[in-house]
Amino acid sequence: MRIRPLDLVAPALLAAQLVGCGGAAPVAREPAAPAGAAAPVDTAAAPSMQPEFDAPREEGRASAAAEKAEEADASGAPAVAAAPPPPATPSPAAPSAGVTAAGKPEARRSVAGAAPAPKKVSAPAPAAAPRPAAPPAAVAVTAPEPQGSESYRDYGVNPVEDPAKDRLSTFAIDVDTASYAIARRKILDGALPPYQAVRAEEFLNYFDYGYASPTAGPFAVHLAAAPSPFTVGHHLVRVAVQGKRVPAKERTPVHLVYLVDTSGSMHAPDRIELAKKSLRMLTESLKPGDTVALCTYAGSVREVLAPTGIESKGKILAAIADLTAGGSTAMASGIDLAYSLAERTLVKGHINRVVVLSDGDANVGPTSHEEILKTIKRARDKGITLSTVGFGQGNYKDVMMEQLANQGDGNYAYIDSEAQARRVFSEQVGGMLQVIARDVKIQVEFDPSFVKSYRLIGYENRNVADRDFRNDKVDAGEIGAGHSVTAIYDVELKDAAPRGAGAAPLVVRLRHKAPLGSDVAEETLVKMAPGAIAPTFDAAPADLRFASAVAGFSEILRHSPHARSWRLSDVEKIARASASSKGDQQEFIGIVRRAGALAGGKTDAVAARGAD
Repeated sequence: MRIRPLDLVAPALLAAQLVGCGGAAPVAREPAAPAGAAAPVDTAAAPSMQPEFDAPREEGRASAAAEKAEEADASGAPAVAAAPPPPATPSPAAPSAGVTAAGKPEARRSVAGAAPAPKKVSAPAPAAAPRPAAPPAAVAVTAPEPQGSESYRDYGVNPVEDPAKDRLSTFAIDVDTASYAIARRKILDGALPPYQAVRAEEFLNYFDYGYASPTAGPFAVHLAAAPSPFTVGHHLVRVAVQGKRVPAKERTPVHLVYLVDTSGSMHAPDRIELAKKSLRMLTESLKPGDTVALCTYAGSVREVLAPTGIESKGKILAAIADLTAGGSTAMASGIDLAYSLAERTLVKGHINRVVVLSDGDANVGPTSHEEILKTIKRARDKGITLSTVGFGQGNYKDVMMEQLANQGDGNYAYIDSEAQARRVFSEQVGGMLQVIARDVKIQVEFDPSFVKSYRLIGYENRNVADRDFRNDKVDAGEIGAGHSVTAIYDVELKDAAPRGAGAAPLVVRLRHKAPLGSDVAEETLVKMAPGAIAPTFDAAPADLRFASAVAGFSEILRHSPHARSWRLSDVEKIARASASSKGDQQEFIGIVRRAGALAGGKTDAVAARGAD
């Protein structure tokens, strides 16, 4: 899932985004993207961000990557020209891309009818929305920062694969959940999310499915499959990884630096005030031996609190309470300061992490785009990670916040309410505070004697080259204590399958490094027994059925061309029959129903025309 930006994103390109709007145009390592390549969405250029459920998603950007060009070249196989994409349906789109849309480095096949997408294509950073001049002020005060526009990246949709030609599906894993939280807020506020904002893996990984903990080692792998409730003749296969749970009293000491955006764009109750509540919850979760430092960035950066032991909790909470918002946004300089504070408490074997709280709307930065990337890489190599927490809407920069977490080997969450803050910073804080494995990769091998075709739902920007699965120099994702990762495959099985004790439709290999010590990864292999395939969907485990509903919801919202006949009414029905008593799963049912109403008052709304 996680592809490290330093490997796959042009450094100058991502850095240009870090310093925000109006920066120098980046220089891409690849030719400019053709029409249909992934691009962030700018709501200033697109007044309505609601996806049209009766309009098909453009086939030209429906796939995450193209044919395995490199392997074909090596083998001498002739290239097959794809048909040109049909005319694009009008949709809210930005004029340019801000970060690389990184498909599988081996250039995976595109959906039928789609033009092959080039590998690691970069495009210019999105232009800034015009900032109106502030009216004359009656008194000499800092004017509030003008609202910008939201930006999201369309990473495409994974294509259908033939295991006879490509039997391996490889990706890196970590646990980001922001996409679901953003979509939920928009739906509850009365608008469907832009399809570019929907990342299926973040929908799936938002929920706790109650997987059993490992009896030994850091992970347990849970495999299950059942006939698809959406596509006749297909099966849904779930690959789940559950990380071990570590009691708070046993976790490693942590040294945190809170880096808070106090610019004018954060001046709202659902931004700076909610950020302050979040930090108070996080601070209350700490224990003796932990330390906290606090710094801010607006027009300039400021060290608010030097590294302070949690024994002085009152001092930390008082510093948080004094935070106010106003000014422009010097994010890059703030990151420099945060890392310098983190280095003061850098202890080998402890958790050292910078936590950035922002709406991502950076508009002031360093003169050198490369410097911030060098700073992040140097800090990461030293063992200082970085997580991001997003707030607000209207000018929210999802692309920025996700890529910062990518660069910093951390996780990305979005907070829209006090309840969500409690979920992230209290109930599930162990995953942030305790790393149990580094550079975690999954490789699923499909047996072509069992499987006719397969497609991974989501993880388009987390793909790893098959050849790099055992390359321990390739950076991947980090997993925290108690984290679980869920992947769903849409699979078509063959009518006649082999029998015998050793027969397995698929094999899962999990590779990871210990949180400390050796940089040589360990590998685990788990085979799926044919008996793990339920005879009917209703006979499948409830956790698989609920995950199927979540996957179906994300496919519909993101206008997947593979889900043109999938219906919200089916998603709601599946969720009702399989949801546990947990509040987030019960809430999901209502969100699906509300999305149906927003789609035109029809609970049988489909993703795109073409189902007939």
